[in-house]
Amino acid sequence: MDKKQMMERAEILVGAVDDLPTIPVVATQVIQMLDDQNVSVEEIADLMLTDQVMTARVMKLINSPIYRPTNEITSLKRALVYLGLRHIRELALTTSVISAFDADSGAIELNSFWEHSFGVGMVSKIIAKKVGYEDLEKAYIAGIIHDLGEVFLSNYMREPFQEVLDRIKNHPIRLVDAEAEMLGTTHCEIGLCIARKWNFPDVYCEVISCHHKPGEAEIDPVLCAIVNLSDLFCTVRELNYSGRQWISFNLGEEEAWNILKNESPALAKLDVERFCYELDDAIPDVKELVSSIFNANEQVKS
Repeated sequence: MDKKQMMERAEILVGAVDDLPTIPVVATQVIQMLDDQNVSVEEIADLMLTDQVMTARVMKLINSPIYRPTNEITSLKRALVYLGLRHIRELALTTSVISAFDADSGAIELNSFWEHSFGVGMVSKIIAKKVGYEDLEKAYIAGIIHDLGEVFLSNYMREPFQEVLDRIKNHPIRLVDAEAEMLGTTHCEIGLCIARKWNFPDVYCEVISCHHKPGEAEIDPVLCAIVNLSDLFCTVRELNYSGRQWISFNLGEEEAWNILKNESPALAKLDVERFCYELDDAIPDVKELVSSIFNANEQVKS
């Protein structure tokens, strides 16, 4: 089945869901306000404070190992100044995705899913830094949202998706290939449909669509390659939500690795074993971060 047919199948499946989550109103307003070059931090903060859950999650992210402030930030306005208006849009986007799919009733355990997603985000940021990618936060956000389609499949196609998960536990087949074979589409096409409905920037739509085939990317193949490798690294470590204990990969044979080596030849000298140890060290931080985000209902100072 080709990409066009899988996209058509995905559009049918997503279109058939009447109660598909939407981006929270406040987040949409924040993203729109940021199009105004004259908007102030105070205006953004005042609007964000009307959504306490989103605000609390933003604060958790700001104080997480991702951004590593010197001292804990307890004021939203200070947090936004620290972050900078340039990256508020991306943080609002992240917290919105989390809010849209926060019901733990699907085929996959939600905390494990987000641990994987945030793990890929953190590793993407590390790899991006190693290859000299200019926007580390973009790499981080792309890593977090890359598997957006999986949550849809887990929640809205629970039984057939559970059959896919059961199959890959016992057979050496990639999740994306099992989805194509058993569902007629994959989480890549499903995620792309949702991202378009939510008006995600084109570069993020491409990552969602091409993170398993970065060579097909046209807007930013380097970003897609970063997320692809991050996904592989997390899958073979403890940040893996679908039970694929058998999976492994040879870095030198990966398309994404060749894309990144062209971008940064110094990568050829990367100590992969040491890099994996670095990832292991980050796992507790990821799990703590995800746990805190899903309990982020406390009041926040303005």
